[in-house]
Amino acid sequence: MAMKERLKNYGVITLGSLLFALGFDWLFAPNQVAMGGVTGLAQVVNALWPLLPVGTLTLVMNIPLFLAGWKLIGFHLLASSLFSMAVSSLAIDAIAALHTFAPVDPMLASLCGGAMLGVGLGLVFSRGATTGGTDIVARLLKLKFPWLPMGKLMLLPDGVVLLLAALAFGNVAAALYGGVALFVTSRVMDTVLYGLDTSKVAYIISDSWRTIADVLLREQGRGVTILRGEGAYTNREKQVLMVAFRQKDIVQIKHTVRDIDSGAFLIVCDAHEVLGEGFGDYQKEEI
Repeated sequence: MAMKERLKNYGVITLGSLLFALGFDWLFAPNQVAMGGVTGLAQVVNALWPLLPVGTLTLVMNIPLFLAGWKLIGFHLLASSLFSMAVSSLAIDAIAALHTFAPVDPMLASLCGGAMLGVGLGLVFSRGATTGGTDIVARLLKLKFPWLPMGKLMLLPDGVVLLLAALAFGNVAAALYGGVALFVTSRVMDTVLYGLDTSKVAYIISDSWRTIADVLLREQGRGVTILRGEGAYTNREKQVLMVAFRQKDIVQIKHTVRDIDSGAFLIVCDAHEVLGEGFGDYQKEEI
């Protein structure tokens, strides 16, 4: 990896880690919203023994998980994860020492804090790193279940931590708010990781398929694949055009099909991670 690309990756990881720390200090800690993961466990210990800082506890608790993930994750990903964990953990203690945030409505804190953590974790994960804790557990689970989104993989271990937090705090509301925040975090994180690819796939069934294909190919420069089909009712052979395109091009595609054949059957579907010429490239360490 070129030095410029490596610096860019660590810059994004730093930004995501700082957002994670700010979200915790600003919206979780002052409003007693329980948090999942090792940070949540550190939050519980800190509530019982306030002299032990959350960030420092998070660093110490993460060591066994990093050792467990050494072989499976690999040195490069482990190194970037160690960097992210160090930045987020130290930032949590530094921000808490520099400023004390006033409490706000717990539901608003859960929603906004969950969104902030989701953006932060999404940025960190987009570069193949983690912030430690159950993020590593989710990253390891991803190796076993590659078809599951990272956000959903984090729900299980983080949910267990929320239950422990409810028992430790003796406050079910804190865990319930934490559950809301966890849900928002997982959705926002998956959006950052997978939802920014706003590609679409159109399936076009028309008797004027050749004319439509020619216009899309020659005038608009789009790739078109012809699929062979058969009408179940008529038993007639059908040509189905499959076209991948960006979200911004959807109006032009619709107008083209309508102008050539207003009776054409058009299906437009969301397409995530479109790889190939004109779109993205496959990355070995992508999640």
